[in-house]
Amino acid sequence: MNFPTFDQQSWMSLCDQDSEFKMASRHWSGGLRLIIGNQKLELFLEKGEIVSANYSPERVIEISGEADVWSRLLAARPARFNNDIIANLSMRGGLSRKADKVVFAQYYSALMRSIELLRGETAENNIMGYETKETHVIEDVRGSYMRLPIGGHNFRIYYEEVGDGIPVMLQHTAGSHGSQWRHLYENREITQRFRLITYDLPFHGKSLPPPAQKWWEQPYKLNGAFLRSVPLQLSEALMLDRPVFMGCSIGGLLALDLALNHPEEFRAVISLEGSLKVDGSVRNFSELDHPQVNGQYKGRLMEGMTSPDSPKAYRKEIAYMYSGGWDPLFLGDLQYYTEEFDLTRDASRIDTNKIAVHILSGEYDWSSPVESGRDAHKMIPGSTWSEMKGIGHFPMSENPKLFFSYLMPILESIIQESRKESE
Repeated sequence: MNFPTFDQQSWMSLCDQDSEFKMASRHWSGGLRLIIGNQKLELFLEKGEIVSANYSPERVIEISGEADVWSRLLAARPARFNNDIIANLSMRGGLSRKADKVVFAQYYSALMRSIELLRGETAENNIMGYETKETHVIEDVRGSYMRLPIGGHNFRIYYEEVGDGIPVMLQHTAGSHGSQWRHLYENREITQRFRLITYDLPFHGKSLPPPAQKWWEQPYKLNGAFLRSVPLQLSEALMLDRPVFMGCSIGGLLALDLALNHPEEFRAVISLEGSLKVDGSVRNFSELDHPQVNGQYKGRLMEGMTSPDSPKAYRKEIAYMYSGGWDPLFLGDLQYYTEEFDLTRDASRIDTNKIAVHILSGEYDWSSPVESGRDAHKMIPGSTWSEMKGIGHFPMSENPKLFFSYLMPILESIIQESRKESE
């Protein structure tokens, strides 16, 4: 097998001419070294410009693996866990890393862009039709604020509403905000029959920290009791009648948490990327809150959880949302996601006669892989589960059109069940 398909000079030339790589490496004095079986590719930079000089090991990011491992990584459509370096490393896919952790985080975006160029990018930017309309349009979304007393503090919660019918509360992922759900607002099949209510958790998006709390003096850590209280209190304040709860990632875990602990409050939960427990530790991601690492690393890390089939514009939009977040926020949310949440012993107690439970898992999600979602389904009698092919960790954001094909049958079943209850 002749591998790679072009030489080092060609790779360097592609990087040097690529605007995205140039932006990601614009301050870098260091280098990349890719060891592909018995072959080696090297690229060195001085303040973002490619040069011929060599650098000491602590300034170089080295990724190595056997040729067959790289062949999977550089495929035109890489299989799950091979679309991204961190996905491969996290899932023990055969690559190894030799690099200073801070330097790796600082220039991970440049590393991954160089891999994409070596691979040859094939994803089409097939965004939704409503994105290209040039007429002036005022959307039907209604934005409001609600004061909620939670845990001894008065929080000003931002939420948006659109549509009419069965209420659906939408919970965003860790470290992000409700803009992730914007594509549902455009789907008339949904908004004609469902009242969508998207909220930003405290400290997220437009839900600013409470001024009376000296939050800047203490570490931010999200716990389950606080997290559960937000949709419960917001539902009560809005006088919702047993709404549907749909959440993704941390919201997907929360969906199962609510099904176990508050089944009377909701008619159904839809758990996107749900699991009984997420493996990992906050300590493994300490670079995300390092003073020498900006938000671009966080954004590129999240982009690596998306599918290569998803439109690039939407994958970059996810990265954009994460890049702009308060640095301690994501790690603080992971306190619940990886450290506290654990339903391995209690999931079987969820009563689907009281509350319907639906689980959807994305093929390319390495944080909560499809096996985790399937295991949760097996532990919850009466639940449903599907693998979303060609989708990653952010289904509603990264590929809305494909996501709707999996979501709509669930919403139809909720409508049918609600009709039975009203007869």
